[in-house]
Amino acid sequence: MTLSEEAKERLADLVELQPTKNAELQERWDLESGSEVHQYLENNLKDYYYRDDNSLIRATSEAAELVDVEPGVEADEEGSVPDVIRVPELQKQVFEVVAGPDDESESVVSVLNKVRDRFDVNPEAEDVRSALQSLRRKGVVEVVYRTVPTFKLTVERDEITVEVAD
Repeated sequence: MTLSEEAKERLADLVELQPTKNAELQERWDLESGSEVHQYLENNLKDYYYRDDNSLIRATSEAAELVDVEPGVEADEEGSVPDVIRVPELQKQVFEVVAGPDDESESVVSVLNKVRDRFDVNPEAEDVRSALQSLRRKGVVEVVYRTVPTFKLTVERDEITVEVAD
């Protein structure tokens, strides 16, 4: 399958963001819906991606070689906790402020306020929620269900290298 330049760029996004969901790719690719993402994947990248047991989108090893991009998650030897994650800037900021693994978990609004205070940015609560969920899928944040879902890191910050993927 020969890929257009746009398809190669989008495949590189998929490799960087994996594991990911339609919504994350929809935002990155500026598409109208998750259905449009699915159609694009099926029509243009079907040989280069798959869905794992949790229905998350992952690139094949051939895809990573084709676009010469490092995967979004590089696991340690045991494969349980990543050593490196490549994420958008907001996810990096969220990672830097969310409660640590030994701290009490915190709400989306609490993380939102910490991001706003520390980085002098003004993201929406839904963007922070999405960032937390993406970090959860990467295995570095966990959800603790209390009155509302709350979040905290699964590992110490210094155990993970966080790189911004543009």
